[in-house]
Amino acid sequence: MNFFKRFRIRYILHQHAIPHALWQQTTEKLSVLQRLSAVETAHLRELATLFVREKNIVGAHEFLVTDIMRVNIASQACLPILHLGLNCLSGWTDVIVYPGAFRVRRDSVDSAGVIHQQERILSGECWSRGPVILSWADVEQDMQESHSGRNVVIHEIAHKLDALNGSNNGYPPLHYEMRVPEWTAALTTAYEGLIERLQHHQYSYINSYAATSPAEFFAVVSEYFFSLPEVLQAHYPDVYRQLKLYYRQDPLERQRSIS
Repeated sequence: MNFFKRFRIRYILHQHAIPHALWQQTTEKLSVLQRLSAVETAHLRELATLFVREKNIVGAHEFLVTDIMRVNIASQACLPILHLGLNCLSGWTDVIVYPGAFRVRRDSVDSAGVIHQQERILSGECWSRGPVILSWADVEQDMQESHSGRNVVIHEIAHKLDALNGSNNGYPPLHYEMRVPEWTAALTTAYEGLIERLQHHQYSYINSYAATSPAEFFAVVSEYFFSLPEVLQAHYPDVYRQLKLYYRQDPLERQRSIS
């Protein structure tokens, strides 16, 4: 990091830090952050401060985004990159917030070459070099249903991290100490096992949306890693281990330390 960038970061953290009262008011409602140590919480506040300054967190269709909403989104978005660094989220600037679920239309081509237009209702979406799009109603629902394993903000940030390798395929850039065959074996075995369970109408343990694609599997298990680590560890221990190495965090150990 060059001198001018370090100076800018220090200036932002000194002059524009998220006020303590606002930080407390916002984060005390987020159970996913309650397991962090004091040092981790302080670092997360710094990352969230930089995120709020560097990203345009704006409402769609004149929807009013408050400071509390911005800090809420920023703090959850920075949790996965707590020990990875904010550079992992560079190259894009906008977070667009809808009041509720939003509709998207996509063209798809079938095997005969016929184009079909499909309409879907989404709670979140992101483009590899474009914005993150969120439904505020779903962000709030995730707060209220903290034991659901669902977190739309973390889900979309996982997609952003996944795309750092050039495409969303469930294979983000791994750290030098991680072994590609172990990552591939753990996630592929779990993904294929999930599909098989669903085909046999068996309980999936995690959100069945994870079976949509390897990219969605990575995003969904990332949600569980941070919000319901005990479930992921119990049913997909090899996946948990790989995510622990990748995110350089151990939410389950944090949970045990405060029990």
